[in-house]
Amino acid sequence: MHAERPTRKRFLLAFWLFVLSAISFLDRTNLSIAGLQISSDFGLGNQRLGYIFSAFLIGYAGFQVPAGWLAIRFGPRLVISLGVLWWGIATALITLVPPGMSQVVLVLILIRFGLGAGEAVIYPAANQLVARWVPEHERGIINGIIFAGVGAGSGLTPPLLTWFILHHGWRSAFWFSAVVGIVAGAVWWWLARDTPEEDPNLSPAELNYIRAGIPENASDASFAGISWGAMLRSPDLPALIISYFGFGYTAWIFFSWFFIYMAQVRGVNLKSSALISMLPFLSMTIGCLAGGWVSDRLTHSYGLRVGRCGLASVAFFVCAIFLVLGSRVQSPQLAGLILAGGAGALYVSQSSFWSVSADIAGRNSGVFSSMVNIGAQVGGAVTASLTPWVAQRFGWTSSFAVAAGLAVLGGFLWMTVHPERGL
Repeated sequence: MHAERPTRKRFLLAFWLFVLSAISFLDRTNLSIAGLQISSDFGLGNQRLGYIFSAFLIGYAGFQVPAGWLAIRFGPRLVISLGVLWWGIATALITLVPPGMSQVVLVLILIRFGLGAGEAVIYPAANQLVARWVPEHERGIINGIIFAGVGAGSGLTPPLLTWFILHHGWRSAFWFSAVVGIVAGAVWWWLARDTPEEDPNLSPAELNYIRAGIPENASDASFAGISWGAMLRSPDLPALIISYFGFGYTAWIFFSWFFIYMAQVRGVNLKSSALISMLPFLSMTIGCLAGGWVSDRLTHSYGLRVGRCGLASVAFFVCAIFLVLGSRVQSPQLAGLILAGGAGALYVSQSSFWSVSADIAGRNSGVFSSMVNIGAQVGGAVTASLTPWVAQRFGWTSSFAVAAGLAVLGGFLWMTVHPERGL
């Protein structure tokens, strides 16, 4: 008799979370790609466009902890499925707003706020799934796969949506985003289960492998309350939140302003700017995957402190160097390339944030990671409005210098985190 071939369902789920992650960033960055056209249609200008960018992030940050609680209470399968449906509806709604309507800026702000609230579920729920499905020594690469969707979605957005905008207008780009998301959400509902034990297609060999690699309390899917006190007393929580604030601030320069920066400041035309704007997101994808893989290898050889924290700290410092250099070179193409290197270095640390959340919080990881994620979203909301303000008064070099300073701070904060001690 032949031994039963083990399944690898956890990697299939990680891949589909990669797809959903890509779509979530397609939905959230489509406004920056269509920003020039939408601003012209509605008479917005960069400052009011920045308020609309910020509205998404305020909604996203404000619903992080409720999203984490929902993922623990009702499971990541249902919460992600309903969340993706919500994204699709909110994305489509913006196309129905007539340019001449009264209080159009407020309406656009409310729609983007609603989109942010709906998208808030994706990563806390995904991290809850990782805590239940993924052995500790594989969490780096699994989170790397999931968050590589950020770079893939954002990288595909400029050329793909630019084609729709140029051939069919900006509204067609938003309808495309909405439909793709709803279809992907339906596939997730069909594919996913909240725990390995609930999946009828999982082989006994994979189930035993998963169980052996996860602490018993982390794999428990029963709702036994949330350890609020232990999480709030953790000295690692504020360090991770502040560090992730710097991460979000820097990342959202690329999501919100990089396309417009290359077009308006560097003088690159729409088509070329779309191609150059792919570079940071391609770099993010590579950084996520490489960072996750390296994190697991270092963790295996030297422990969680080096594998999660040391790697993230170095990544932040390298990012800061690239941001300063890239903003100062004269060549638009070289600037795009160097700044893209900074984005990739930043995303080498991405897997560490989510892996340590599962390492530290176990079955509470949905809520713990949502609190950490608030830092990134507040950082993104600040950069959406502060970056054009700093650029207008002090120049774009200063805007990138602020991000570099926050990256240095984040690198030092990572040195204080101890994932091995848990809650």
